[in-house]
Amino acid sequence: MTSPAMNDSPALMRDLRWSPAEKAIARKVFESALLQELEAVVREAKEMAAKIEQVGDVWDLEHYLTQRRREIDRQYDYRYSVLPEVFGTLIRKGRLTEQDLRGLGDDKLDYVQAYAKF
Repeated sequence: MTSPAMNDSPALMRDLRWSPAEKAIARKVFESALLQELEAVVREAKEMAAKIEQVGDVWDLEHYLTQRRREIDRQYDYRYSVLPEVFGTLIRKGRLTEQDLRGLGDDKLDYVQAYAKF
């Protein structure tokens, strides 16, 4: 079988059809990963805030939060046309495992695996 990443993957990925069960799995996995990411930001922000001693530290915290918000906004895109890429990236970063995606069709998992290898 040819890897989907080797083909015209954006066009093909956009054409994937998601069953109601797959949509439910995708939503649950997406929300769980996003929550973990946001909880990590909260923990880090609390640690940084506890160490504030001068004005510069406040701006460092603000910079950190702004940077993380932008990263999270870019990373977590819940459009079905890009979800396999999002999931692949999250696997590569250690935020998800392929096991978390159990129940998605092989057509979606092929794309996820291809993106996880980038």
